[in-house]
Amino acid sequence: MKKYKSVICAVAAACLLGLAAFSVYHIYDHYAQLDEQTEAFEEIAETVEQAPDDEPVPEDVPVSEGEDVLAKYKELYLQNEDMVGWISIDGTTINYPVMQTKDNPNYYLKRNFEKEYSDLGTPYIQEDCDLLTSDNLIIYGHHISGNRMFGALEDYKSKSFYEEHKTIHFDTLTQQGEYEIVAVFKTVAYSSEGFRYYDFVHAESEEEFNAYVETCRGLALYDTGVTAEYGDKLITLSTCEYSAANGRLVVVAKLLK
Repeated sequence: MKKYKSVICAVAAACLLGLAAFSVYHIYDHYAQLDEQTEAFEEIAETVEQAPDDEPVPEDVPVSEGEDVLAKYKELYLQNEDMVGWISIDGTTINYPVMQTKDNPNYYLKRNFEKEYSDLGTPYIQEDCDLLTSDNLIIYGHHISGNRMFGALEDYKSKSFYEEHKTIHFDTLTQQGEYEIVAVFKTVAYSSEGFRYYDFVHAESEEEFNAYVETCRGLALYDTGVTAEYGDKLITLSTCEYSAANGRLVVVAKLLK
């Protein structure tokens, strides 16, 4: 009987060791993939940085076959026509292409620039936003540890960090844009207790626009002293926030004219 118990214990121990090794391998593989994907985005950013500067073209000029795209984005656009812009924040790791797939929402939630599976995903614009006409462009990105993707927005919980990083650069393929941060706030998604910021894309009236801005400022973690007026163009950056179930960290900014 003791012999059988010893065998059972040995088998159990071997199984536990096997499971532990399997878990360690998958953790290692996960972070190795994140490092590889991060490096790929750094190479994409280098493509933009090394491209020649170009003058922006008028907003009413259509983008066709890359002919009207700003020179620094042309090579990438021709590689993947889902690319609609570029977002960067000086002094942070945020320096990424921005995608949009109107007929396939959330396509880039788990895909990289090459459309392959990726835990990092790629920042993307909500499907019902129009880059030329929407009052608010909502841009999503994963909250990844190590300040990867929109995980870098976590630092905006600190007002001192905001004071050193007040502007966001978001370019469309044909226009360069600089945005001033209006508010940083936390909320929860898919709940009656949360603020459905993602529902505001087109302002039906001045009152609706003002209500959105005032709600954002009312929820703000600190006062930026900045507001927006009807007619301003906004971007809203959204990522996960882990202090609550379905939590979201949101940064709202207005286009500087």
